[in-house]
Amino acid sequence: MIVCCGEALIDMVPVKVPAGKKPDTETGFLPYPGGSPYNTALTLGRLGVPVQFLGRLSRDFFGEHLMARLIQNQVRIDFIIRSGEPSTLAFVHIEAGKEPQYVFYTEGTADRSLRPRDIPGRLPEETRCILFGSIAMTLEPVASAIESLIFREHTSKQGRERLLISLDPNIRPFMIPDRKAYIHRFETWLRVVSILKMSAEDLAYIYPDRDRDAAVERVLSRGVRLVLLTQGAAGALALLRGEGNEVLQVQVPGFPVTVADTIGAGDTFHGAFIAWLELHDRLSPSQVASLTRAELSEALGFANKAASLVCTRYGANPPTLAEVKAVKD
Repeated sequence: MIVCCGEALIDMVPVKVPAGKKPDTETGFLPYPGGSPYNTALTLGRLGVPVQFLGRLSRDFFGEHLMARLIQNQVRIDFIIRSGEPSTLAFVHIEAGKEPQYVFYTEGTADRSLRPRDIPGRLPEETRCILFGSIAMTLEPVASAIESLIFREHTSKQGRERLLISLDPNIRPFMIPDRKAYIHRFETWLRVVSILKMSAEDLAYIYPDRDRDAAVERVLSRGVRLVLLTQGAAGALALLRGEGNEVLQVQVPGFPVTVADTIGAGDTFHGAFIAWLELHDRLSPSQVASLTRAELSEALGFANKAASLVCTRYGANPPTLAEVKAVKD
């Protein structure tokens, strides 16, 4: 079982209004379910991996839609709290060849209102991995709630190997009022994180004065075992710190596709990589540490295929396992 923690929101995705039609504007917006951890949970569910979403959802009609989509995609909802606050909205601006830009409306919304006391006292025995990150970790009280969970689970073995904890910061700079404080907090999370998935832009935001290799070295020195660096159309790079502290580096190219938009691509990549580990019985800190070059390459390729497919669709619409397997190398 994989537990995904964080925001569940509505992406307002721009669409062109046909000429001569009302209203008098060139662009309208369509609501799509979204939020980085939410998208990752959907990815895992569609890939046939047991997954649970932990968060707080509104009872408004957007919240009902978010909840129904989880259920339809085999995502368990035991750890979802329903509330009367409204759903978070994220308006998206898309330009060809650029990363999507977002404006978030989060004040007093349901998903940001998750509190430490809302966290379950214990996770199911079958839980093997916790995923967290994104804008939830820039907002209170939800950031402190999720933080309390990952620190608790890292120190509690509960008669088994520690859970694997995976982080995707999915940084939106305008959501971070104090960059220095955020980076300090980010580096405290790294002490309990085994897998860190980042975009090249995320890495540059955190460590602007370091080149890529120096920045990755810094991350690995904080305790992270595996760094997954997504590079858009250029593919993805994995850097694994082995048991002897040697670093194994593997890179795979991207898959050329006709892009509708890139919303949810990184979230899909993250979920697909974790799904590959689960499907191959490699989902634990010790098993990640012993991944071979061939296994890393296969896992990266699987995640890249899934991410490439979501780019051919509007909004975050992850592929199924059959769809990923149908993509030719």
